[in-house]
Amino acid sequence: MSLLTFANIAQSFGANDIFGGLGGSIAHGTKVGLVGPNGIGKTTLLRILAGRERPSSGHVHLAKGATLGYLRQEAMLAFVDQANTVYDEMRTVFAGLEKQGAQLRQMEQAMSAGDFAETLLDEYGRLQEAFEVAGGYDYDLRIQQTLTGLGFGAEQWQMPLAHCSGGQKTRALLARLLLERPDLLILDEPTNHLDVAAIEWLEGQLRTWSGAVLIVSHDRYFLDKVVDTIWEMSRNGLESYRGNYTAYLGQREVRWALRDEEFRTVQENFLRELDYIKRNIVRASSTDKARGRYRRLVRQVKAVEVGGTAALNQDWSQFMEAQGISGEQWNMTELEGRVKALQNPNPRHQQVHMRLLAAQRSGRLVLRTSQLQVGYPGNVLFRIPDLELHRLERVAFVGPNGTGKTTLLRTLLGEIAPLNGRFQLGTGVQVSYFSQAHEQLNLERTVLDELLSYRNLPVSEARNYLARYLFRGEDVFKQVSMLSGGERGRLALAILALDQANFLLLDEPTNHLDLPAQEVLQEALHRFTGTVLLVTHDRYLVDRLATQIWWLDGNGRFHVHHGNYQSFLAWQAWQQEQ
Repeated sequence: MSLLTFANIAQSFGANDIFGGLGGSIAHGTKVGLVGPNGIGKTTLLRILAGRERPSSGHVHLAKGATLGYLRQEAMLAFVDQANTVYDEMRTVFAGLEKQGAQLRQMEQAMSAGDFAETLLDEYGRLQEAFEVAGGYDYDLRIQQTLTGLGFGAEQWQMPLAHCSGGQKTRALLARLLLERPDLLILDEPTNHLDVAAIEWLEGQLRTWSGAVLIVSHDRYFLDKVVDTIWEMSRNGLESYRGNYTAYLGQREVRWALRDEEFRTVQENFLRELDYIKRNIVRASSTDKARGRYRRLVRQVKAVEVGGTAALNQDWSQFMEAQGISGEQWNMTELEGRVKALQNPNPRHQQVHMRLLAAQRSGRLVLRTSQLQVGYPGNVLFRIPDLELHRLERVAFVGPNGTGKTTLLRTLLGEIAPLNGRFQLGTGVQVSYFSQAHEQLNLERTVLDELLSYRNLPVSEARNYLARYLFRGEDVFKQVSMLSGGERGRLALAILALDQANFLLLDEPTNHLDLPAQEVLQEALHRFTGTVLLVTHDRYLVDRLATQIWWLDGNGRFHVHHGNYQSFLAWQAWQQEQ
């Protein structure tokens, strides 16, 4: 039985159509991952399904009596009483149980006095059983375990929500939703603001979650661990695949290959039909038949332009009306041009194309540290054992949030002085830096002007280069301040690639990138002929790329492990056993 169903969902803002014709259902216990390129409308769809936004058309139905919880990406205004502490906000979930507990205590006092009716004992027994079944004796333990799992130390439990950062409020909202245990959880980027330990804890909670879950996430490792269904959202609509993200990739390749063949067949058929029309429309004996086929071909081409080859299997009149397609006829020259210009609608034809090149080769030694202490005056964050980093190494620097990973990168850049010791860059080392906050971007410039400020290129060459990062047409004239997080990430990567440095310092480079762009970046880093030091929570990237892992354990201790993420986990497990 379906917990939530939706049909013919469309959304538009003014003349801007976000998506249309979306439908699907979520059954009890199903765990769905919603994926698709940035800007396709995933968050908008979640808001509609969660009842936070009305669609332009279509309907959503939640099963009678079912409960729904929704996690937005940013939760600055999610709490009514900002004076509540983090812990008190969690206790509001159990207000009913606290009331029952107070009733039980009153009954216990009455019974301890010795003068009570037999019916009170029966009522106490019923209430106590219901209280126990509902978790009345362990909800404080659940609160403590949930807050700890999501990275709240005990010292933060009594922090007023008004004093929490945006990331802390988002984690607090996620904690409250998990404690509420709704029938359907709708989560928009739940791993944002979580370190690896908290992500792994959340994975364990969701794997055993008895309700249904709908998740938007750019964390491939997380999706592989949690979901059993993938919904792919593209300009062709919403398509469902069975299995986790890795299973989806294999199925998608098969489906795309079939559609590539279908598209070629359709276009070839259109060209043959056009040839027939051109040869027969001027003949008196066949002109009526040719004109009829001409009108049909115009409708078919219009349908494919808007909805891809799948549109040919729909009712044309209804489809054209729903999509707002006019019945205007084209002349023969325009029709032929439109047939030849048809674009394959497969999403893979809209991917980032990235290459990372090193203009010159560095020496074998890239970085050497000696008694290096990292931090700020009066606050030593950690000490690094004397180490050497060699050319072609790929180092992933991991650890809890706030332990100083970015501070090390800024120290190596010379922005922050070491507290003690020193470091040395090798011969011929050229450094380039990617900041997770993208503060190096000038928000007042356009995309094109920002790129040209780094490299003096002919405008046509700069626009062709930006098109490789999906900034096409009028997109290059967007102001940087108007770009989404994913778009800023792509622009920062485009500028990084222009540097052609041989030692890359990358701070959360996959943040805000959609999954296809992450895969392109991973491949570009794999092929890069220089050296990489990256701070990241992306475990899939670490597993596929890292030759060694630098790990901060949260207690100021710095560890070095040679190997990828899987071997690092095995090493951690061995360490804990010792």
